[in-house]
Amino acid sequence: MYNVFFSHILEKVTLNEQEKQKIITYFIAKKLRKKEFLLKEGEICRYLSFVEKGLLKSYNVDPKGIEHVNMFALEGWWSSDIYSFFTGEKAIFYIDAIQDSEILMITLSDFEKMTLEIPIMDRYFRILFQNSLVTKEHRLLSSVTYSAKEKYSNLFQSNPELIQRVPQNLIASYLGITPETLSRVKKEITKQR
Repeated sequence: MYNVFFSHILEKVTLNEQEKQKIITYFIAKKLRKKEFLLKEGEICRYLSFVEKGLLKSYNVDPKGIEHVNMFALEGWWSSDIYSFFTGEKAIFYIDAIQDSEILMITLSDFEKMTLEIPIMDRYFRILFQNSLVTKEHRLLSSVTYSAKEKYSNLFQSNPELIQRVPQNLIASYLGITPETLSRVKKEITKQR
């Protein structure tokens, strides 16, 4: 089970076998079936979760009942309502499985113990959070300045696997466009090739 997890960590920092064995003790393994919730809006997010296998989506629902996807988490990605996880406040996001998934979860208290006991993990998470901040900043800029075609093209170039595995209506929601607009954009791009 921890293959993708350690592969991801080792892309950023170096661990010895003793550290790996200690890290495992802090995590809980969980399986989610397709459409099963990891978190619901209004709950307290008790875990920071790593996707070992499968695919999750994080989203909120507006007053009209429309889902707005803010993130997908494939294998090798983390998923959480970070604000709720670190503050203990109610979650503003839902997180559920798009595909059957296997995840590794850590509580805040174990996260803090682990990063104190294994300092290299503190560095790993600092790198992770820095990268996340840069990605979110870019996503915000993209949402207000790029055309629908540019948004789709950028997503396709940066993560073609996501395009293949996620239903088109969810891709449209993530890009902040309608499914009809996404269909039109895809046809334009196909004609240009």
